[in-house]
Amino acid sequence: MTDSGFRPLGVPIEPKPHAYDPVVNPELFEGVLARRLIAFVIDVVIIAIPPIFAALFIFIVGLVTLGLGWFLFWFWWPATVIWALCYYGLTFGGTDSATLGMRAMDLEMRTWYGAPAYFVLGAVHAIAFWFTVSFFTPLVLLVPFFNERRRLLHDILLGTVIINTRANAANFHTRRAQAG
Repeated sequence: MTDSGFRPLGVPIEPKPHAYDPVVNPELFEGVLARRLIAFVIDVVIIAIPPIFAALFIFIVGLVTLGLGWFLFWFWWPATVIWALCYYGLTFGGTDSATLGMRAMDLEMRTWYGAPAYFVLGAVHAIAFWFTVSFFTPLVLLVPFFNERRRLLHDILLGTVIINTRANAANFHTRRAQAG
């Protein structure tokens, strides 16, 4: 506070440090990549089920209405995209900061400074993933092998990190202590 009583508002200038250090806490990053791949497959299946049923419904309605119902397919693709964005936004923005697949694999997403994810970050995370994979080919998936936090390109761009849940990290820490 200055002498005049004026207190500046806004974002502090000093950057926040990384909350998750792989050297200090390796248990947070152990096995994340393999389980993240499995979580992705689980999420794709979960996301695909409602659009598949909707497409079957539209097809049957089209048959019954002699082709008139097939015009609903114009809404099917946008509805599928909206469904996927809502899925990622709601699951990342939930209390666990993880999709259903990530929860099954004991993973969670955090910001680089340790805050939990939120709806917009989850939706943008999905968009950034599909754009980076589409524009930079699947070779972009090699990025985590060249950084210590095993972050994908879209994680780096958005300032997120995928880590083990606290319970899972404690299991890795206990196993490491028993082995060492």
